Amino acid sequence: MTHEWMTLKELARQLGRDRREIERLVQRGRLPGHKAGEDWQFHTAEITHWLEQEMREYTDRELAAVEASPLSSDPSSEPTNSPISKILHPETVQVPLEARTKRSVMESLIEVAGRTWQVWEPATVLKAVRDREDVMSTAFENGVAFPHPRNPVSSALGESILAYGRTLSGIPYGGPNRTLSDIFFLVLCKDSKTHLLTLARLGRLIQLPDFLDNLRNATGNEQSYRVIIDADAALS
Repeated sequence: MTHEWMTLKELARQLGRDRREIERLVQRGRLPGHKAGEDWQFHTAEITHWLEQEMREYTDRELAAVEASPLSSDPSSEPTNSPISKILHPETVQVPLEARTKRSVMESLIEVAGRTWQVWEPATVLKAVRDREDVMSTAFENGVAFPHPRNPVSSALGESILAYGRTLSGIPYGGPNRTLSDIFFLVLCKDSKTHLLTLARLGRLIQLPDFLDNLRNATGNEQSYRVIIDADAALS
């Protein structure tokens, strides 16, 4: 995103949606916007946060549309490839993840991500992830959680990183209906586009048949890493 504010027309183009649909959403208070005279203006950070929450309920087709939208990629370049294989590394996978509380999950995953030597300020990252969880839990009803900062912490990272861990049993992480969580993807990105792309891709992966079962049946780091990478590669 090259500037902080967008017009209604620009936002519709960025999201790849009809301008009238966007206008109805903002008029009904379902999309964050600011009235400037007769025109609507939209702040990119607010739109990113809104889209992030909306994606939790998106279908695979809707998530694929997010991946293809200009908001998540550069329309002047070739289609953006999945970021998963670029930011998830064998050393950023830990199974089992030795954690029994919500905080220890976050701390342990940041330690796992730190194996790359690209987490320059672990305390800053931890605070950002905890602050995001305080706003709303990143846990889903299927036992998966995507802990991440609300905004990119580019100054605390050398490069974007995805860390994965699975606890041997479910723990309370704030999931709907008190669902326990055991599968965790820590998303640490240096920019909003990579952040949205990663969340959209992970959202598609966890909707794949057998993907979560395969992760829960994987017996160690290498096998877990391969399950994720193979599923990502097979996803069109």
